[in-house]
Amino acid sequence: MNVPNRITVCRIILSVFLLILMLLPLNKFGIVFPQLAVNNGNIIIDTKYIVCGIIFLVAALTDFLDGYLARKYNMVTDMGKVMDAIADKILVNGVLIILAIDGFISPVVPVVIVCRDIAVDSIKMVAGSKSGAVGASMSGKVKTAVMLVGITLLFFNDIPFILMGFRVSNILILVATVLSVVSGVEYYIKNKKFIVEK
Repeated sequence: MNVPNRITVCRIILSVFLLILMLLPLNKFGIVFPQLAVNNGNIIIDTKYIVCGIIFLVAALTDFLDGYLARKYNMVTDMGKVMDAIADKILVNGVLIILAIDGFISPVVPVVIVCRDIAVDSIKMVAGSKSGAVGASMSGKVKTAVMLVGITLLFFNDIPFILMGFRVSNILILVATVLSVVSGVEYYIKNKKFIVEK
């Protein structure tokens, strides 16, 4: 296993740890995260989400790092492409579902993202069996970047933007959701010949 793929495995491990941290009722185990007052007490942040945000940010950065190393040192493999997609889905989709359950985002977002991923993965499976593993499209990469930034800001309660009186995390997540649909359509158009061929 090459270095980029090992980094991807680390992202999967970090993602699972993050989801467990978000899901567990830690207060029942005597673990209480203090509240952090910002802007003279006008903004209250649960430090649990700060910790989750740091873990998410580190995991998100490894997403860019493994791809950069794989391309720079010509270590792109079919296994790496598949593992990278799995790692992204565990991290992003898992977090989106929990954020929706906790009321931070609309449930529509994870529903759209998960349905899109199922459709795209099905297309990749069919096309990949005939032409090799299918990599991410440009709109898919942009969607991932925008979504990662949006979720990171949401974990940090939109700091520093909230200090200026506005939020951008939900807007970025909405944009990423739209881009996910666009990239899904692109995948279908690009691989239609493999899907509809007789």
